[in-house]
This record gives sequence, structure tokens and C-alpha cells, in this order.
Amino acid sequence: MKITKKRIGIMTLAVGIIVASLASAPAPARADIVWDHWQKAESLRASGNKDEAVPHWKFLANHYASTGEWENAALFNGNLAAYYDTIGDYDQAISFYESENEYWVKAGKDWGAVKLQRADQIRTTIELYRQDRNETTVQQLALPKNSQLAKFEPTYGTYLGVYSEQDPKVGNIFTKMETVYGKKHAIYLAYAHWGQEFPAMYAKRAKDAGGALQIAWEPDDGLDPVTDGTYLRKWAQDAKAAGIPIFLRFAGEMNGAWVKWHGNPAQYIAKFRMLHDVFAAEAPNVAMVWSPGDVPANDIDPYYPGDAYVDWVGVSLYIEPYENGDPSLPSMISTSSVERLTRLYNTYADRKPLMLSETGVPHYAHSAGEDFTEWAKLNLQRLYEIMPYKYPRLKAITYFNVDQKMENAKNDYSLSTSSEIQNYYSKLIANPYLLSKVTDAAKPTDRVGYLPVDANHQAFTKQTKLIPFVKIPDVYIGKVEYILNGQVIASQTDLPYGLELRAGDVPEGSVIQIRVYNKAGKQTALRTFGLSSQVSVEIDGKEQKFEQAPVIVKGSTFTPLRAIFEAMGATVDYEAATRTVTAKKGSTTLRLTLDQKTVYVNGQAVQLDEPAQLVNGYTLAPARFVGETFGGKVAWDGTSRTVTITTK
Repeated sequence: MKITKKRIGIMTLAVGIIVASLASAPAPARADIVWDHWQKAESLRASGNKDEAVPHWKFLANHYASTGEWENAALFNGNLAAYYDTIGDYDQAISFYESENEYWVKAGKDWGAVKLQRADQIRTTIELYRQDRNETTVQQLALPKNSQLAKFEPTYGTYLGVYSEQDPKVGNIFTKMETVYGKKHAIYLAYAHWGQEFPAMYAKRAKDAGGALQIAWEPDDGLDPVTDGTYLRKWAQDAKAAGIPIFLRFAGEMNGAWVKWHGNPAQYIAKFRMLHDVFAAEAPNVAMVWSPGDVPANDIDPYYPGDAYVDWVGVSLYIEPYENGDPSLPSMISTSSVERLTRLYNTYADRKPLMLSETGVPHYAHSAGEDFTEWAKLNLQRLYEIMPYKYPRLKAITYFNVDQKMENAKNDYSLSTSSEIQNYYSKLIANPYLLSKVTDAAKPTDRVGYLPVDANHQAFTKQTKLIPFVKIPDVYIGKVEYILNGQVIASQTDLPYGLELRAGDVPEGSVIQIRVYNKAGKQTALRTFGLSSQVSVEIDGKEQKFEQAPVIVKGSTFTPLRAIFEAMGATVDYEAATRTVTAKKGSTTLRLTLDQKTVYVNGQAVQLDEPAQLVNGYTLAPARFVGETFGGKVAWDGTSRTVTITTK
């Protein structure tokens, strides 16, 4: 929506009322052990002795789960979750919140959704991502299941988008974005209403800025007036005439009761499909974006029009320090955008590219008169550095750049009303992974992607940059330590808490740990990852890509023989019967046999320290011998673990 944003925890109040009424309702009078536990638990709770009530709540939770009385099972799991949350035993609290939701679902109710949100707020997370220049690997993660890119979808990377009309430094002169923030944006957002003309002025200004246009097209009078006719056809033809890529977000946030087009999924689907067919016929430069809000989550899927009618899946996803900007409501400061996308991503990302069609992080809450700059920077970093790496199918982010001082939420999402936020945003978006031009199969200009690091010993070449996603219940992070093979190698106190590593510092089979401290200096989390480096080879300044990476054998670097010889202009033949390789270039002929130290160059015997070997079906031989055989000069850089061969 253009101005009024919804409450994030939309069910909080309703759930609180329902749970409170059920918890205070008298249980069925029965003289048995169950009723005895119920009475004791209620008496202890009322007297403030909740720790003594815990065993009784556990008994009751297990009893009602075993008898299939799901609402009561949910209530007592909820009591346990709230207790452990209060005393800071977050692992226990998360477990009981998840059980509470499970039983509400079994009872046919969605009242546990807000409890899952609380579980995410207090969940400790340490994830690690690293730079990688292997395009094949990076692209595989960013492709859909069928490997077919959608209309205007980048191969990998994430389009930068913005709604700037209310930015005092930009307005709707989109060319100013580069001047103010240091980088062109790929997508500019405009709002339109059913019955109005196509927003040609915004399309022209997007075109002048070298960008595409996202149009949030809203049927303010509901779905009944949305029909195929002269108005729609003219609108579609004008969209085609704009001559730029257009992302058409029709009737977004349809899963929320705050919009007039909510409530009839079948009608919504029929209208969306009709629009798809019209634009497919009239305006091939239009991509159809289906874009619910991230809440209420249980009402999203019934509105999906089907894969054949949707080009992109979008979502409106906002976070704020106070629910709906109201400091009298529960604090939302522990919420991050990262986990809020998980459900939608897991449901649709294998089929469609995703975009955050609207998103924002406020740095000031007008209702409370509180500054949240530190919190905003933390979550902007997660939005632009963590989410594109964690969710490689997230292909566009459109920021809602507005100060809502006069609106209900009273949050300042604006990027330019704070110089600190403006400068920080400019720094974040300078990353080439955030794309500034919409084209089919676009890629970052530096061809660098990001991969998750896990317990396996993933290998990198030359150097890499590590970016952690760290989230703790205390919210604010005091320090992040890196321990490599038992030795502390870095201590970071500033965002993004990242670390650059050189290949020479990370032997094969290394273990790197991340240790996290809160602002009080208390260690709150520790996680271990596997990380390795591998040897790289450059020939005349160009890094070589091998199906079989070089290996270290008894302290010597062995490199793929055929790949390097052919890169140097030699021809290579292999005789399987004798396990013999013959390579020729100009007047030089090499003949070697696997596992034998004696090789022959123009008939002259040459002794190797170690013989050529077969590794995973590839012939590898000592790097210096391979590089020098046909006149190359070979050098070794131990810092980056790079073999350099110069032939010119």
C-alpha cells in the first residue's frame, strides 16, 4: 500500500484476548489427578510462583496432547513457552512455542502464528556466507528448478529498487538517485489505481534514469470493476509504448483484510489470470508480479493464480521497533526481515524469482520519539547483504523510502532524513551484486557471487570475504570473534562483522569458529564451520577453471596436465592401454607414463621428484614441470596459493 502500513503482528491482540479468556475459564470439575494438577498450577501462577507451576503445566501439556484435546495442549505449552522466555531460557521457550503452534493447527486455528514469530525473535542464529568467483556454482543456486529464467530475471544478483517520490532529495526525478545515493537503481516504484490512465510520466522518468518501472495497480473499489474492455486494452497498449521493462503488481497484499480486494480468492485468481492474458497479448514488456503481504501467512496460498500466470512472486515485508508504530503494543525490536521471508521462499522459489516489492526499516519512531539508527543499520545490512546471499532466488528489493510522520504507523523509513542512514545505505548498495540495470540474464559486473558456508570444508581460491549473519535475543551485538584452527585471528565490533581471508592463511581441512558476544561482553553463541583453500593457476594473467582442482602431494603442487597444456597451445593425446600421455607444441614433444618418475622431452629422459598421477580420472603432474615443459616461466605466490605461468 502506498501510505498506510499494516501492523506486523496482526494477530497479537486477538490471540492475546482468546488465550487469556481460555486460560481463565474454569476447567471441567472432576476429582482426578488432572484436575488436581490444574488447580495447583493456577494457584501457583496466581501467587507468582510460576517456577513451581512448571511441573504441573508440563503434566497437563503432555496429558492433553495424548488425549487429543488440542486447545488445552496448546494453552499449557504456551504457559511453558512464556515462562522460559521470561527467564531467558530461549531454547526451551522456542521448543514450547513451536509445540503450541502445532497444537493450535491441529485444533484448526491459526492462533499460533504470532507465537512462531516470537520464537524467531529469540532464536540465536549464526550463519556464514563467503565470496566466490566460480560462476557455475553461484548460478546453480540462483536458478529455478527447471533452469529457465523468468521474464527480466537476472542470472544471479539482486535488482535495486526504490519508491522515491516522497524522498525530499529525489522526489519523482529518478535520475537524482545516482547523485544522492551514488548508484543508479534498476527499478522505480509508482502507484496507480484502477480507472486511472497508465502512469506514463513515471514510465518516462524511469526510462530517463535507465531503469524499469514497478507499478502497484490497486483496484480501490474492489475486484468487480476489473474487466476486459477498452480501458484495460488502452492501458496495456500504453504500457507497451513506454518501451521499458514493467513489473506489474496487481492488487497486492490481497491476503490482508485491510484491502478491498481481500476475501474472495477465486475471484481474485480469475481477475489476475484475465490480466495476465491481456498483457501477454498486448504488452510483452510487462512481467506479472503476484505479491501478498508476509502476514497473515495462512491466507497467502489460496490466492496464488498458478505458475502459468505469474512471472515473479513478490511480497510486502516491513519490520518496525514497535508493532504498528505504537509503543504501547509489544516491542518488535527482536524481529528481522530475514526469517520473515523463509516460508514464502520455501514455497515458491524453486519455481519463480522473488522480489521484496515493498520493504522498509525505520530509523526513527515518531510516536515514541525514539531514535533507532543503530537498529536500522543492523537490519539494513541484513536486508541488502544477508538476504540476497541466504536467498539466492531473491532477485529484486524495492525500498519504501518514506517518512510516515503523519501516518498511522508514524515510522521514518526515509533514507535521506538521516545523513548517517543515507551514507550507510550508499555504502551497502555499492556492492556490484546489487544490480542497477534490468536486462534478461543480468549478472554482477565483477562476476562475484556468495555461497553459504557449512560444516564441510568448502574451498576457495586466492582470497575470500566472509559475511556472517548473527542474530541473538539481546538484539545488539558487542563483538564477533573469528577462531581459525584454535587461534583467534580477528575480533570485529562494527557491521558487517566480516573478515577477508587469503588462501595462504587457510590450509586444507581448516576449522573456523565464530564466537558472538552481546553488548555486556557475555558470550551468547558459538558455531563451527569447515573452510579450506585450494591452489589456483593463472596463465598469462588469466585464472584457469578446472574440473579437477590442483592438489598438494608431498609438499608439491600437482596441476591438471591436459587443461594447462591445451591452454598453452599444445595438443594432448592419451593412450589408455599404456597409460601414456603425449603432448606436442611446435618442435617440442613430451611423453610421460602415469606413476613413473622418468619422462621424455624430445627423447631426452627427465626425472621428476614425484610421478604424474591419476586423480578422479584426470592426469595431474608437478606444476613447475607442467608450466616449463613448453617454455613457460613459473612462479609461486604462497600468500594467495597461486601458480603463475607466463608464456609471452
